[in-house]
Amino acid sequence: MSEEERVQKILMLLSEKYPEKKSSLNYKNPLQMLVSTILSAQCTDARVNIVTKTLFKKYKNVKDYANANINEFQKDIKPTGFYKNKTKNIINTCKLIIKDYNSKVPDNMADLLKLHGVARKTANIVLGSAYGKIVGIAVDTHVKRISYRLGFTANKNPNKIEKDLMKITPKKDWWYINHVLVDHGRAICKAPTPLCSKCFLNELCPKNGVVKSK
Repeated sequence: MSEEERVQKILMLLSEKYPEKKSSLNYKNPLQMLVSTILSAQCTDARVNIVTKTLFKKYKNVKDYANANINEFQKDIKPTGFYKNKTKNIINTCKLIIKDYNSKVPDNMADLLKLHGVARKTANIVLGSAYGKIVGIAVDTHVKRISYRLGFTANKNPNKIEKDLMKITPKKDWWYINHVLVDHGRAICKAPTPLCSKCFLNELCPKNGVVKSK
């Protein structure tokens, strides 16, 4: 089996195992998706959804966020962790959106990357989820870990990992690869100890970097 065939078989098996290929974050518009994604850094989507259930009722538009009381907002998002930095990023980002983008979340990579607290991962998620625009692959901690273990990349830098994944997968697969790898990371390929004995990819995986497994 060639490397290309191995990669394609892995992706096919992942797609069959995890057919639900959409973000687990709850949102109704691009602004909510942006805020949720910023909050999701170093936090589970489930916890973010609990926080945003109340947050989105309190802050309904960019002006509400831009004018938010810093101390109060920190309390509102505290359960997501790193709340001081996230508060600063969300408030400053919404001020910038009002100032430079007519109060609308940008719908392109270049402008999204100008926002506070937004790197390519966040931008890819916002573009794909809120606008249906697929220009890259969102690389979060799950994608980073599993891509390396599966031998899809030898890099540790998210931007380099994204480029490696884009080279070995057709563009039509760029959107769902994040979701299936995240789902696999939560279910089987856990950190730090993956459940290799239960993994349906066991025979196809080189297990790069795996010191101990179950």
